[in-house]
Amino acid sequence: MAPVSGTILIVEDEPKLASVLGEYLRREGFRTEVAKDGAGALQAWRSAAPDLILLDIMLPLVDGLEVARTVRASSSVPIIMLTARDEEVDKLVGLGLGADDYVVKPYSPREVVARVKAVLRRSTGAFEPRRVLRTGSLEVDEARFRATCEGAVLDLTTSELRLLAALARAPGYVRSRAQLLEDVAGDEGRWADERTIDAHVKNLRRKLGPCAELIETVRGVGYRLREG
Repeated sequence: MAPVSGTILIVEDEPKLASVLGEYLRREGFRTEVAKDGAGALQAWRSAAPDLILLDIMLPLVDGLEVARTVRASSSVPIIMLTARDEEVDKLVGLGLGADDYVVKPYSPREVVARVKAVLRRSTGAFEPRRVLRTGSLEVDEARFRATCEGAVLDLTTSELRLLAALARAPGYVRSRAQLLEDVAGDEGRWADERTIDAHVKNLRRKLGPCAELIETVRGVGYRLREG
């Protein structure tokens, strides 16, 4: 498996946690930047142009959810949420803002590093180019890593694009949430809640415009892409 590298922005108001995460990431060859609050996070994101953001939700000044909203308004940089709140609604809110993953405290720094590597691989090269997939007016170009609806390029995150491609490879066939998690996250999908797929699908439908109706829910099973 190809190595990954890059700059990781750690947004964490607990100095000890930020220090430990930074140490583990640097051991793996990553560069790190640290911000202690939401305002500092936005400033660091603009100046450092990180390859991934580890974003605590509970932050002073500007909370992590607002940081995610601001970043997602103009960037698809991968975001992994870090939080002590384990309620399902918090997970869906975070993923609804376009987060790529979600880790609940207390966590193992090694697990966080593994998730960072997994998300970066998905966003920078683990997506294997195959072909152009077409269903109706929807087109997913795996080689160019982009999707269009009626010719307009869609602004999708890496996870959303991988999910859409998984559905587009077999239009008319149902894929379960567990299968889609494997398509999106590979082996790392074992860490994720299957309901995160629901959040990604909700985001996709919002972004697909006139192509949104192509994604069908099969109650109690999963999702399929309607044949064009």
